[in-house]
Amino acid sequence: MPLLPAEPSLFPEGLFDTPQLHQKPGRRWYVLYTRSRQEKSLARELRKSDIPYYLPQVARRHCFRGRWMTAYVPLFPCYLPVLADREEWCAALRTSRVVRPLDVSDQEKLVGDLRQIEQLLASRVPITPEGRLERGSKVVIRSGPLAGLHGVVVRSASGRRFVIQVDFLQRGASVLIEQVDLAVCH
Repeated sequence: MPLLPAEPSLFPEGLFDTPQLHQKPGRRWYVLYTRSRQEKSLARELRKSDIPYYLPQVARRHCFRGRWMTAYVPLFPCYLPVLADREEWCAALRTSRVVRPLDVSDQEKLVGDLRQIEQLLASRVPITPEGRLERGSKVVIRSGPLAGLHGVVVRSASGRRFVIQVDFLQRGASVLIEQVDLAVCH
């Protein structure tokens, strides 16, 4: 199977900055739990149907038969947040790529977490997907390209990592940090 290019992570462009999308009657955020390795295919179908989604992806380099290739993989495998009304939600479920939809009770929290992930990706620093979330002191970065991001600092074998959590998914993304101006959140 050939490596596919990255899908647009936001559809439409400016998804988090366009209030009209969020104000459409009956529209709310859902998270679709997809069949394995179906996130990009589902995103293509949603885009054809004009259904807003957020599919954050990270580049992963692999050596295959002596050649280096770059694959763009979802940051949160099997999860695809969508902004849909009832009709759009039903259209997404009819694709046969969704195992089950997950209802999001705290809409604002999910959107805030996803906005932070988007800001982290836009910073172009190397990102590591985090499948398990560790406890730690909540902090905010006060300066630099990641200024304003809230997360947790954890220690790992590679050094200190700043982890942004998407609480609803119980997953996150982390970056290696060295000298960063942090403040403890209360």
